[in-house]
Amino acid sequence: MNKRRFLNTAAVLAAGLIVAACSKQEEAPAPAPAAAPAPAPAKVYVVGTDAAYAPFESQNEQGQIVGFDIEVVQAIAAKAGFEVKFVNTPWEGIFNELQQGGRDLLVSAITITDERKQTMDFSDPYFDAAQLIAVKADSTVATFADLKPLKVGVQTGTTGDEVVTQLLGKTSTNVKRFESTPLALKELEAGGVDAVVADNGVVQHYVANNAAGGFKTVSDPAFVPEQYGIAVRKGNAELLAKVNEGLKAIRADGSYDAIHAKYFGARK
Repeated sequence: MNKRRFLNTAAVLAAGLIVAACSKQEEAPAPAPAAAPAPAPAKVYVVGTDAAYAPFESQNEQGQIVGFDIEVVQAIAAKAGFEVKFVNTPWEGIFNELQQGGRDLLVSAITITDERKQTMDFSDPYFDAAQLIAVKADSTVATFADLKPLKVGVQTGTTGDEVVTQLLGKTSTNVKRFESTPLALKELEAGGVDAVVADNGVVQHYVANNAAGGFKTVSDPAFVPEQYGIAVRKGNAELLAKVNEGLKAIRADGSYDAIHAKYFGARK
């Protein structure tokens, strides 16, 4: 091969290599599509509850807050697409915590009243309740009116406190107020008060689980039926709508009935 033919051949080979390189560049696979952004984490709402009101809310041996109200709110949150964090909050300051922004929701066997509606908003009712009288088994009390000359224990700031105060009078020293209903019932067992008036669910649960206390319960048609609601800050329409949406859903799918049956038996 002469020098000229060698150069021509080399040029052709070089050109071929360049074309091949360009072809490979053009045929390179397209880059993988960018990963979809991760979904935003669910909103976590802080729920205040006075965990001394079994079976609605109490603390178990591990310090966890448990009870009927807790399971209802957990089920509501799951349906409505948000998360909840429960914080044990003394009853005396629970409404102030809501108004000051320390709590987003309150669930604590809270009776819906016109007075409370002035400073907070309530969900649709989720539980029907009434006041109930607890006395010693040998007591002659048969009606609410029979309590008028007696020492009566109540939990401060509850509807039980309100009705007993109306019966005995605002200045009566026979109205004995306690931080919780179980404390009032312990005082009844010790003989420090003659009766306790509180929500029926709590009284019935305590009496059933403290047979040694020697209690009996007395109902009275004079007690006005009550309904519990979940409270949110006044004007928080967005959160209130979520709660009502979740409550409606758990009523529709049977979740609410299952929780109710666990704590109180089948609904009538």
